[in-house]
Amino acid sequence: MSVLRLLLAPVLFLLLLSFPALAADLRGEVVGISDGDTLTLLTPDKRQLRVRLAEIDAPESRQPWGSRAQQALSALVFRQAVVVTVRETDRYGRSVGTVWVDGRSANAEMVRQGQAWVYRQYLRDRSLLALEEEARQAKRGLWALPEAERVPPWQWRRQGPTSQPAPAPLPLASAAAGSAAFSCGGKRYCREMSSCAEARFHLQQCGLSRLDGDRDGVPCESLCR
Repeated sequence: MSVLRLLLAPVLFLLLLSFPALAADLRGEVVGISDGDTLTLLTPDKRQLRVRLAEIDAPESRQPWGSRAQQALSALVFRQAVVVTVRETDRYGRSVGTVWVDGRSANAEMVRQGQAWVYRQYLRDRSLLALEEEARQAKRGLWALPEAERVPPWQWRRQGPTSQPAPAPLPLASAAAGSAAFSCGGKRYCREMSSCAEARFHLQQCGLSRLDGDRDGVPCESLCR
């Protein structure tokens, strides 16, 4: 028996080393956005899977900035082909991992834009902390809110939504421009915008920062002169 154990030991060791590689990444198209850190993935075999972005925590829907965080994630990944590096499955049956779109991490991008906190309880990639501090210093996204409204979601959940005031309705740029027809997720580039009002909506309400290449707050300058 001891000889057999010695013969099998190298094989078992190699299997243990290769185990992480056996877990295949998820691939598919994002067909739904639940909030700023949860999406629905349609796989090539037509399964719909719920995916939770690892290491970040976006404001809940009833929190200040909750709707804008959802819109920002939509602008990043909705109707896009993505790869999910799965870490685990949570108690709700969601695949938890890093969502990659166009070669970049949507998790990190949400933190960089100020759309989500770093979820310290589950943090592995400590570079996310630097992105959060950068967003905080620049007052991007939720960091522009008054301090009293910047309650981390994990704390908000412990306190319970009934103890929190409902957020004020979002002022839509499209309404100011006399139109309520704009929505997030359908367009991504200046060439697709029909007007300055639509470009401003996608920048301010959907978090589509690519429209403001020089970061001066004015999107699609060919339209918004």
